[in-house]
Amino acid sequence: MFEKLMATAVLPASDLARAKQWWHDVLGRDPMYEDAEGEALYYDVGGMPVLVYRTDFAGTAKNTAFGLMTDDLDRDMTELRTHGVMFHDYDMPGLKTVDGVAEMDDGRSAWFSDSEGNIFAIGQYSPQMMDLARRMRSSAAGMG
Repeated sequence: MFEKLMATAVLPASDLARAKQWWHDVLGRDPMYEDAEGEALYYDVGGMPVLVYRTDFAGTAKNTAFGLMTDDLDRDMTELRTHGVMFHDYDMPGLKTVDGVAEMDDGRSAWFSDSEGNIFAIGQYSPQMMDLARRMRSSAAGMG
């Protein structure tokens, strides 16, 4: 079972044209593929396929929908801010941000929303966590 499995991230968009523009302007990504009906866009983010599809339910989840790992959180937050990204601030049990950043045991993270209301996380993690992520990606690449 799952010998030939491949995973993809899936994100909803209520306005696909707006989402496409946001992905281009903010993340510097253009679709690798657009379906003929204009209902889905496919992106490559760090070697992972990401499907952005049209639905009226976009932005209704209050949880993190997509995560990005970086080697320099401050650099990337600065760059995202130049594209109008506003970072979320949280103050709840187990999670408090200061200037948009939460300091955690294994790294630092920040959260922001895309044009469709989906919550993205961006984090700079410990070398051990980054190594684990690389090993998992490498292992998963061997499944296809």
